Amino acid sequence: MRTAPVDDVPDDTPTAFPDDTAAEELAAPPVPRETPVPRTPERFPRPTETRIMTIANQKGGVGKTTTAVNLASALSAAGLKVLVLDLDPQGNASTALGIDHHSGVPGMYEVLVEGKRLAEVVQQCEEAPDLWCAPATVDLAGAEIELVSMVARESRLQRAVAKYFKGLAQAGERRVDYVLIDCPPSLGLLTINAFVAAPEVLIPIQCEYYALEGLSQLLSNIELIQEHLNPDLAVTTILLTMYDGRTRLAAQVVDEVRHHFGDQVLRSLVPRSVRISEAPSHGQTVMAYDPLSSGALAYLEAAREMAQRGVQETSVPAGDADVGSPPAAADPWARWTDGRVTRRGIASKEGEA
Repeated sequence: MRTAPVDDVPDDTPTAFPDDTAAEELAAPPVPRETPVPRTPERFPRPTETRIMTIANQKGGVGKTTTAVNLASALSAAGLKVLVLDLDPQGNASTALGIDHHSGVPGMYEVLVEGKRLAEVVQQCEEAPDLWCAPATVDLAGAEIELVSMVARESRLQRAVAKYFKGLAQAGERRVDYVLIDCPPSLGLLTINAFVAAPEVLIPIQCEYYALEGLSQLLSNIELIQEHLNPDLAVTTILLTMYDGRTRLAAQVVDEVRHHFGDQVLRSLVPRSVRISEAPSHGQTVMAYDPLSSGALAYLEAAREMAQRGVQETSVPAGDADVGSPPAAADPWARWTDGRVTRRGIASKEGEA
């Protein structure tokens, strides 16, 4: 028995709808959850005088360099002039800030050993116009030995920084608001030079047990520097890094540190973040690489708290309207997102990492 032929129906035949309205609704693009709103960059209050901070911890891998470059980026994005001094022969801070530091490039070795002026080695970072860096080259690895026989070997960095500030003042240029010194994971002459040059110490502490073991040795060395070389030296800031909220150990370390150091500990906790680790491979800080990631937000909050503390601890001089002024806006990401941001976390590449 033969059946009647059936016309072949192509697979791409549009689905029939009872009316055109339903088809238009399904074909319309999804509505975004939130419309970006143009904002102006946030501004942090300027300190009444230049704050020089040494970021040190003799234990490696606790986030010294990461903390130095990301705090510097956050502060400069908020309208402050920041100088990073890279004293680590590995030069990781220079890499993260996109600064050339191959052999032959003038850097901190020439400043400490050869007496070159700091102004001759400082380079401007592409990430922000008010962010500057004095790079570290591989030559700095031999500076520890060469400094041993030099006169006033512990204060060579202090004198170099003082001459740099004097040169800026004589040229009528804007003063530096923050100097952040990234130290190597040791307590040698490079770190001692940093302690002598700075009145403040910032200690990053990894939220693990081993990080607490070496802390007492670091504090003992700081006391020795206070007694013999720099009586103004003080631990003013402690930042907890690599926090993993899923573990009880991390919470216990946080409680211990806050109990012993009190107000010296910043409220912000820097979490473990894939974006923080990825950013240096692109020659960027996490503030520029992914400003909406959890790590960037944590460093931004830490920088804001540091800036506010710097104003509260000192009086406001007359004639400087910027000093002590409150933030003018509430958008910390405007520098990197062209003034248009979405709700926190929506546009982030962080995901569940």
